[in-house]
Amino acid sequence: MKSRLSAVLSLVVVAAMLLSACAAPTPQVIEKVVEKPVEKVVQQTVVVEKPVEKQVVVTVTPAPTKAPDATTLPRNETLYFNGFQWGPVVGWNPYSNSMNNAMAIAQGSNARVTMFETPYLYNMLDGKQYPLLADGDYKWNDARTEITFKLKKAARWSDGTPVTAEDVAYTWATHVKYNTGVGAGYKDYIETVQAVDPQTVVIKAKLNAQGKAVNPLVVADYVSSNYVLQKAWTQKLEQRNGNDATKLLADTAEDVVYSGPYHKFFTDDTKVVLIRNDNYWGKDPSMWGKLPAPKYLAHTIFKDNAAGSVALAQGEVDVSQQFNSNIQVLWENYGLPVSTYLPKPPYGIGASLPTAFYNLKAHGLDQVAVRKAIAIAVDYPAIIANAMTNQSATFEQVPRSLMNPTPAEQAMYDREAVKDLQWTGNDIEGAKKLLDEAGIKDTDGDGWREYQGKKLSYVATCPNGWSDWQAAIEIVAAAGKKIGIDITTNYPEWSVYQTVVTKSDAPLPVGYDIFMMWSAGTGPTMPWGRINNLLNSKWIGLSSNWIGNWGQYKNPRVDELLEAIPAETDPAKLKAMYTELVKIYLTDVPSFTLMYRPELFHAVNESVWTGFPYQGDGTNPPVPPLNLINGWSIAGLYNLKLVKK
Repeated sequence: MKSRLSAVLSLVVVAAMLLSACAAPTPQVIEKVVEKPVEKVVQQTVVVEKPVEKQVVVTVTPAPTKAPDATTLPRNETLYFNGFQWGPVVGWNPYSNSMNNAMAIAQGSNARVTMFETPYLYNMLDGKQYPLLADGDYKWNDARTEITFKLKKAARWSDGTPVTAEDVAYTWATHVKYNTGVGAGYKDYIETVQAVDPQTVVIKAKLNAQGKAVNPLVVADYVSSNYVLQKAWTQKLEQRNGNDATKLLADTAEDVVYSGPYHKFFTDDTKVVLIRNDNYWGKDPSMWGKLPAPKYLAHTIFKDNAAGSVALAQGEVDVSQQFNSNIQVLWENYGLPVSTYLPKPPYGIGASLPTAFYNLKAHGLDQVAVRKAIAIAVDYPAIIANAMTNQSATFEQVPRSLMNPTPAEQAMYDREAVKDLQWTGNDIEGAKKLLDEAGIKDTDGDGWREYQGKKLSYVATCPNGWSDWQAAIEIVAAAGKKIGIDITTNYPEWSVYQTVVTKSDAPLPVGYDIFMMWSAGTGPTMPWGRINNLLNSKWIGLSSNWIGNWGQYKNPRVDELLEAIPAETDPAKLKAMYTELVKIYLTDVPSFTLMYRPELFHAVNESVWTGFPYQGDGTNPPVPPLNLINGWSIAGLYNLKLVKK
């Protein structure tokens, strides 16, 4: 699979292959010629430290350098991506969630750290958090109510000034003050972020009535999920927006100061290009010791997956974060230098669990027998073969629970204890028996079962255009018909769908009886974080609920366990609690996972660059398959080399 292209293949043949794989028209990928951006000379302030107590501030005006045209980037210096950016960038404001800037801004457990940086980097492969801006591991106090860490003295902003503890503290204060997404998400768990001295940060957890941290897992998650932003620039942002939250979050922040290895070079409606900062502090021996290999990170904006797949096959894309149907065809049938993290199915590491939720207030779906009958009747092998083209582990390989397929999570519950509750699908006779024993039968001979005198009839829904989800929902509907439950399908546009599903302060409307949403992937809070998303009743009643439990399931014992787990440190007790949660989930079936899916899809073409991460590549720590820009996967940018021609 890793072998080089042995013969020159006709692009017409490759395009025809992709037509059969993607079942969509083959577009021609033509780079739009745009006007070259005006070169600007930026005045830069650099702090020069002297071996005396005071500092000398030197103003430097760098000489302008002629940059390559953004439409004709040097191929041997440019790493091309797809699957992240699906429309023009709005702006560069890291405080905002609406910049549509996928190459530069994405906070979360595997935060995107191309332009803005977090104190630590999470590694989904070993579950560890590695220092980035931070200097060494963070430390808990004995009561687990405070985290302390130091910052690297080498860490610098793009204007040459040091990254300090004041920057960390002011970033948090700003999130809280303007109720940003980060502030809203963490303010119930973090009391303060304090700068003890220029290098030392203390994060104090919010305490419960017993004087214990409300949730130490979330406090630990904060340090690898959220950017540190410059205090001086933030104050400038506040000033020009009159301390108005709406204006501040809408500011496009073209002047933003950053600490990461890349920054804006060019963007329009055809592509986004980041350029390396060759003065990046990370080349200091205390971090990477060198610069990342590509000078440019470029993302062409494709109209759909089919266009992106053609570009991947043609070597116009190096790293693909999109669903490439039947990707194995590229190397098995055509010998292309395309590969995935795993050489065989499922080709990637399943980390998230796309899930079918039940509207628990719909007639009949308040009955466990109906919910479980549908769930065990579904043909999951067909979903994996067709919707995912085998890019998912099977439920025979990884029995269903609340855990993703990673070894660390699979070890956190007792599989034998729940074995009798698990199912692999296609159990039509078992489903019929469940319904019959519950007295849910077809009494009028029309082929459909009734409950309390009313026919069981449901609509299964997911967003239009999400082809893999739509294929899965069709298979769910087919399962219903096999057991006497009438299930039809409906595919509203995402703009409508997300508004309905995320409104948890009202019952779900007709047409949303069975519906698909995702579950959380990897991160320092998992698997607790995922179970909290799927089952915690506190998400019910929110007018805008992007967190989870969209079917509005309530179980006091589940809530009790979810509250207890974050403070528990005994592995045996944790395993017992997780096992109990899995038992409840598989017994009550408030929702059911349809497939395992990678945190991010990760496929590479080695026509130009090589050295991408793959299982068993010997890197230590291992580099995860997250496209070389998320969390610890950015380490992969330092391992890339040009292919020898």
